[in-house]
Amino acid sequence: MEHDLRQALLDAQDGVVTTAQLRAHGVSATALRHRVVTGQWLRVLPRVIAVTNGPLTRLMALSAALLYGGGRAILSHRTAAEEWGMIRVDDPSAPVHITVPYKCSAVNQGPTVRTPGGPRPTSAGNALVHGGVVVHRSRAFGHIAVPFRQPRTSKADTVFDLAVSEETPKEAAARLIEAATNGKVHVDALRRKLELRRPYRHATDIADAVTLLGDGVQSVLEHRYALDVERSHGLPAGKRQMPHVVDGRILYEDVDYSPTGVPLIVRLDGQQYHSGQQSRFRDRRRDNAAELADRPRLVYGWDETTRDPCGVFEEVRRVLVREGWTDTAHRCPACPRE
Repeated sequence: MEHDLRQALLDAQDGVVTTAQLRAHGVSATALRHRVVTGQWLRVLPRVIAVTNGPLTRLMALSAALLYGGGRAILSHRTAAEEWGMIRVDDPSAPVHITVPYKCSAVNQGPTVRTPGGPRPTSAGNALVHGGVVVHRSRAFGHIAVPFRQPRTSKADTVFDLAVSEETPKEAAARLIEAATNGKVHVDALRRKLELRRPYRHATDIADAVTLLGDGVQSVLEHRYALDVERSHGLPAGKRQMPHVVDGRILYEDVDYSPTGVPLIVRLDGQQYHSGQQSRFRDRRRDNAAELADRPRLVYGWDETTRDPCGVFEEVRRVLVREGWTDTAHRCPACPRE
């Protein structure tokens, strides 16, 4: 019976346990020390043991961090974003971010590595046991936690945590747009969360980014265009993701100035080139449909939008004025002076 209980615990926790759990299941301190010293088990984090000597899987690393944080710990920040699919897991050895209550004693932990010359030698590439833990604290567990098998912050809270962690307001807004778009977080959920938990950093720019999401901005490139090209130069705000029927299908234009009385379309291409034949075919059909409807169009990528927004502004302004828009634009402080 004791063995069955222990195995059920290991299965539920991905093969990692706390020293307190081991003692509760009959493993003495002497037996625990012997198995760690002889290399049968691994000490992953303070008071957290892996009952294996091999490399830890990602699930094991996450479970170990949660066990270290205590019974109410949840995955948060970058780690929660990785689990939600908002950002890629670029470095499996990176520290795990968790959020704990304020009274929890857990503190940041650096990487855990195997002792050189231990009882079971291993390759240098296998020396890292765990990437460490970054501990955050919150008093709002009733509002932020989602009860997964490995509990984590909600999608909306994860988006705001990522944004608040950025160094500058512009980076915070860009991160929010990227994470919310990748994670398919509805703007209404972000608005509700803003009412419950106003960000303690970059609050104005974060709220502004949520507003732009509500207006149809769906990428960091569209966000930069809206701020650095349109808003900074007094251009009218184009309609985002405007639907158009092409060959019986609904396709969407990134920026459409038709609501201002000018049929200009601006397309924002976030990739250097399209990799899929279907994407190339779709863009050709959109181009042909615009040409047949006698609609001017401009296309910009990441480089020109972010490196030369003033040059993009001049081109967009020129077409808008040519097509009948009353020019109310102005130069920004970064624009070259004549």
